[in-house]
Amino acid sequence: MTQSSRSVASPRVVSIADFRAIAQRRVPRSVFDYLDGGAEGEVTLRENCRVYDDVTFRPRHAVSFDQCNLRTRVLGFDLALPFLLAPVGYSRLMHPMGEVAAARAAGNAGTAYTLSTISGHKLEDVKAASTGPVFYQLYLMGGRGAAEAAIERARAAGFSALAVTIDTPVSGIRERDHRNGMKELVSGGPFEKLPFLPQILSRPGWLASFLLDGGIPALPNVVIPGKGPMPLVDVAAALAESAVTWSDLTWIREVWRGPIIVKGVLTADDARRAVNEGAAAISVSNHGGRQLDCVPASLRVLPEIVKAVDGQIEVLMDGGIRRGTDIAKALCLGARAVLCGRAYAYGLAAAGEVGVNRAIEILRTDLDRTLRLLGCANVGELNRSYVNIPKSWDAD
Repeated sequence: MTQSSRSVASPRVVSIADFRAIAQRRVPRSVFDYLDGGAEGEVTLRENCRVYDDVTFRPRHAVSFDQCNLRTRVLGFDLALPFLLAPVGYSRLMHPMGEVAAARAAGNAGTAYTLSTISGHKLEDVKAASTGPVFYQLYLMGGRGAAEAAIERARAAGFSALAVTIDTPVSGIRERDHRNGMKELVSGGPFEKLPFLPQILSRPGWLASFLLDGGIPALPNVVIPGKGPMPLVDVAAALAESAVTWSDLTWIREVWRGPIIVKGVLTADDARRAVNEGAAAISVSNHGGRQLDCVPASLRVLPEIVKAVDGQIEVLMDGGIRRGTDIAKALCLGARAVLCGRAYAYGLAAAGEVGVNRAIEILRTDLDRTLRLLGCANVGELNRSYVNIPKSWDAD
């Protein structure tokens, strides 16, 4: 058993926060802060987690039942859990198996995995690793030709849905990445890398696995016609040239011909527009606080968006999920399911697939216990009657 596996097996790993601490010790600071950090002053990053404190529970006591039903249905797929694994860009930096390990863990748990366009593994390999539904998150990086090719590959590989991210006309500035030399370490010359090498050399276990994995390959799912796979160093520039507009959904629907999730909705107006453009679902999301800082926490705007959609399409939510209580609160406020990103990525960075499995199990156990203490036997029965929310939220 490896040292990281022993750490995961330790009884001290009882929460996602425990995995965060292990990940911080295992990977270089630049990699950890890429995973952990947010845009600018990280106001939204912090608020995404803090906002759950504003919602309190109204339990039903003197209630007993044998089992809790955690199953839900998303886009026609029966899932064993009401949480999916969200896209996390270039998970291969955190662990060589990266996206493949996360997809396999999701499938084994009976839930869905969402693959980022900025993936270190081929989408075909990721899909083959999972026994559950796999969604493809789409950026238009590399232009329409590259995006159409990726969509066609995803369709041929058996991906179940397309998640189109609409909140990234440019890449947000993550100040931690700049201070840690992420760009220099990824793409700079020897002298540019030199000031930042000590943080890499201080993590010999990670460095050895990184080098054995071949270092930093190009992005295998962003294949630019006539040029080949896009180098990882071109991501920021590519995002600045690949903004998604509502009109793009027309040709995306024609190429994909399957369910589309519009990811990055924070207002009722955009929610209604997504309905009108034929989306099957929306994800209420501020990109984990990594794009525009000082926007509201996802949970804060969830009731407004659920009201605007009025049951016409499914509403998902991501942002700040670290505990089963967080999941329950989002479901009470109208989300069909939630997407967890950092919660499993900390486990991946800490211990690979073993860590992802354990992170999922922590959330599942948390949620099961929360429902039992609430006196609710089925996640499908969670509603606003189980929570108190601030009066200002009802005024929207």
